[in-house]
Amino acid sequence: MKKFLEEFKEFALRGNVMDLAVGVIIGAAFQAIIDSLVNDIISPAIGLFANTDFSDLTAKIGDVEIRYGSFITAIINFIIMAFIIFLIVKGMNALASLGKKEEVDAAPTEKCCPYCKSMIPIEATRCPHCTSQLTDEKS
Repeated sequence: MKKFLEEFKEFALRGNVMDLAVGVIIGAAFQAIIDSLVNDIISPAIGLFANTDFSDLTAKIGDVEIRYGSFITAIINFIIMAFIIFLIVKGMNALASLGKKEEVDAAPTEKCCPYCKSMIPIEATRCPHCTSQLTDEKS
């Protein structure tokens, strides 16, 4: 049992788990802001065109009431939340790419032996494969 508790402690205190927990808490708080935006501002504004509160739109089938206005409000919440998360991820990727230097092509370290076509070090004056004397290409 002690080993089990030690493994759980190691798992729970890992950096990724703590980051995830913070993300979930902030996401829940952010969801409350989005819900308020949609329910208190966007839905009433759309309701101006429908001459009713948008979230109160219902359809009655027999004795069952289908609240499709609440469903549409949930879809709007999802779209706004997904768009904002997209913008945050896009911004974080842009910031991450600013710190990275573009890789410069390094000078070649190998050349091809003109006799046996093996790859050899660029400084070599004799091919280690066919033992041919290599001429200096700069002359």
